[in-house]
Amino acid sequence: MLDSDNTCNTDCPPRDVLDLIGSKWVIMILCCLKSGPLRTGELMRAATGISQKMLTQTLRDLEYNGFVERISHPEVPPRVEYRLTGLGHSLSELTLVMQQWAVANYPAILAQRSRAVGQN
Repeated sequence: MLDSDNTCNTDCPPRDVLDLIGSKWVIMILCCLKSGPLRTGELMRAATGISQKMLTQTLRDLEYNGFVERISHPEVPPRVEYRLTGLGHSLSELTLVMQQWAVANYPAILAQRSRAVGQN
C-alpha cells in the first residue's frame, strides 16, 4: 500500500505524478481540452506562450500517463487531435477548482504583492 501522507518525500512513488500534474503547461492544456478535442495548432493558440517543443513533450507525457488520448484521422493532410480520457476529465475537474480559486483570490494576492514590494 502506498503511503499517501509521504508525498513530500522524493522517494514516494506517486511523487512523479504530482510533479507532472503540477506543471503550469499540464494545467493549461487540461483546461484547454475540457471543452473537447483540439488539434495541435488550436492548443498552441489556446495555451499562449507555450513553445511547440514544450507542447509536444507535455502532450506525450499526458498521453503516456493516460490523461490524454491522441486521435489520428486518416486524411490527407493528416489530422491529429487530442482529447481528455476519463482519467484526464477527473483531473481537469480539480484544475477547474484551482482556476476558480485563483480568480477568486487574485485581488488578495495582488494586494499582498504590493505590500511585499513596499517592504523592500
